[in-house]
Amino acid sequence: MLASPIQKTFSVNDSGPIVVWLLIMALLVAVMVVIGGITRLTGSGLSMMEWRPLMGTLPPMSAAEWDRVFALYKASPEYNAVNFGMDLAGFKTIFFWEYFHRLWGRLLGVAFALPLLSFWMMGRIPYGFGSRFLVILVLGSFQGVIGWWMVKSGLSEEARVSQYRLATHLVMALLIFSLLIWTALDIRDGRSPLPRGYTAATIGTVGLTILAGALVAGMDAGLLYNEYPLMGPKLIPIEYGEQGLFDPFENPASAQFHHRWIAVLAVIAVLGLTFIAKKTNLSSGPAYFAMVAVAVQFLLGITTLLHGVPVALGGLHQAGAVILLGSVIWLSHGLSRTR
Repeated sequence: MLASPIQKTFSVNDSGPIVVWLLIMALLVAVMVVIGGITRLTGSGLSMMEWRPLMGTLPPMSAAEWDRVFALYKASPEYNAVNFGMDLAGFKTIFFWEYFHRLWGRLLGVAFALPLLSFWMMGRIPYGFGSRFLVILVLGSFQGVIGWWMVKSGLSEEARVSQYRLATHLVMALLIFSLLIWTALDIRDGRSPLPRGYTAATIGTVGLTILAGALVAGMDAGLLYNEYPLMGPKLIPIEYGEQGLFDPFENPASAQFHHRWIAVLAVIAVLGLTFIAKKTNLSSGPAYFAMVAVAVQFLLGITTLLHGVPVALGGLHQAGAVILLGSVIWLSHGLSRTR
């Protein structure tokens, strides 16, 4: 019986194109996260009232089509509550970012699915990795559904995207990003067991910091208390605890407070992980990269807050979060494999 193409084993050199492809895909996902952050910061996320996975690839191509989609937007709760009186030129600006965000998502799907099919047909998928590639493909496809589910939450009377759905959308993107990097490293350097102990806790703390940041973004909590480290006259804002059991998730001041101090824990955790790495035989490159990434991201977060979260700094802070997560994944993979 002939072996399936997926069952073949290749050397590192043979698998080189797959590793490069996976890392490029991780970069494209990182760019997608940053575009999503800019879309949120510019208030563009609810500008497209339709979900057309195929026909929506092209933007409006005529004045009549622009008038049609603008009329849809003018009937939305956001237009009446936030952007009442906006002209067509202003609408085109916010429409661009949401359209670009969705278009980039379609590009990601094509950039992953077509090479995957090609590698499979050529029998280039390394042994044992076929199911993992399929999982990434399914997660990526599902991410589009989550994105529309998120947008739908803002097409209500409140005219605001649910912070829970926004966080879900971001977490899914970062999960895909992490799987791409981990899989690329598994193929290039050899399989590494899943992180445990302090390594796993560090990844979890960085992930929790980013999740807390998503809640901050979802509630526009970065526009409050643009000072550091105090929040008003105290470290703890006076609004803390006002929402009871759901206070961490529905109180903007509390969300910002948690994001601040979980970030401090993330800095300590990452620096501890780099210290552990330097005591092993692992190359110092990943450790130094993670050390710089966490320091820059922490300082960038404070700067962004002090300046009232302008779009440029907010976008850089989003990019810094992805770079930090990638650096910790890279370092953790090496540590787990060494152990």
